[in-house]
Amino acid sequence: MDYVNGPGRNHLFVPGPVNIPDQVIRAMSRNNEDYRSPAVPALTKTLLEDVKKIFKTTSGTPFLFPTTGTGAWESALTNTLSPGDRIVSFLIGQFSLLWIDQQQRLNFNVDVVESEWGQGANLDVLATKLADDKAHTIKAICIVHNETATGVTNNLATVRKILDHYQHPALLLVDGVSSICALDFRMDDWGVDVALTGSQKALSLPTGIGIVCASPRAIEASESAKSVRVFFDWKDYLKFYKLGTYWPYTPSIQLLYGLRAALDLLFEEGLDNVIIRHNRLATATRLAVEAWGLKNCTQKEEWHSDTVTAVVVPAYIDSSEIVRRAWKRYNLSLGLGLNKVAGKVFRIGHLGSLNELQLLGCLGGVEMVLKDVGYPVKLGSGVAAAAAYLQNTTPLIPSRV
Repeated sequence: MDYVNGPGRNHLFVPGPVNIPDQVIRAMSRNNEDYRSPAVPALTKTLLEDVKKIFKTTSGTPFLFPTTGTGAWESALTNTLSPGDRIVSFLIGQFSLLWIDQQQRLNFNVDVVESEWGQGANLDVLATKLADDKAHTIKAICIVHNETATGVTNNLATVRKILDHYQHPALLLVDGVSSICALDFRMDDWGVDVALTGSQKALSLPTGIGIVCASPRAIEASESAKSVRVFFDWKDYLKFYKLGTYWPYTPSIQLLYGLRAALDLLFEEGLDNVIIRHNRLATATRLAVEAWGLKNCTQKEEWHSDTVTAVVVPAYIDSSEIVRRAWKRYNLSLGLGLNKVAGKVFRIGHLGSLNELQLLGCLGGVEMVLKDVGYPVKLGSGVAAAAAYLQNTTPLIPSRV
């Protein structure tokens, strides 16, 4: 019996970890096996080939680390940079803040570009810094594609255009933890040198695989980078890739089979269709927020995230109470406001294995919670706005046509 058991299913609408498809759960329900047998290398080979597709790269080299996104961050930094290297990093919310903290603790010279929470990265400042850097002292640009604390998505294509305009050789390192497999991401087209994601986000797996993909330029940089690394060293992986055994240490067998099932589901739906579905669910959520008379934390439409919506509450309401009440009374899990926006926003995650009716159930639950905490919401208003949009835009399920 679960310690906090409740009737029915928990409605999980945090921006990660997310709902796990039944097919993935079944694929992981298996015994351990010898990872040095022929079976696991054969499985791993197909995974590495197919993981490149979610990054939209043909030239990148992927690595599957038994870790979280935080470990993937560290791998990206330590394999490409040396202590004291100057990097430009954008602070726009809690997770970009944590990555910057890691960068500083790894002894890089971090040039922080800070924006108000709810805004995207200030790319005008980036342009100025690159224009002034005639000596090319900036070795890397670090940016979070999708900041889940505030529901802000940055424009990576514009970042690449700025780098190209100034013919600057800095590496482009991207946190795609809550964007890859949900938002449009084009590693090759945008000249991303290292991209990373985590299994517990749009891939809809349990936490435990940090997926890193490195461009040829990043692989070249790793040959001279002086940062200390052991567990996350690409060289160890590359050595075992050449041997055809793939693993320098024991992987999670169950997660590998889960990843195989998760990728199969994504490819069956079609990655472009997955991205469109996320946009559809996000748009419906934003329409519901508007119908409730509340505001999105994201200050401009161009920055709207299609994986999470951060909802600003009136000053007389503590958003943490909304999250507590949702879980205690309605078995609904919403995201807390973090750090600077703690108590001011609650977050609705709409990524991963999710459909229209699941989302409408969540929005109905949010309306009841808002009523509970004293906000004068008209019950059904947000659900109606979202449902009207979804009824007009939701296609037939391709496998059932």
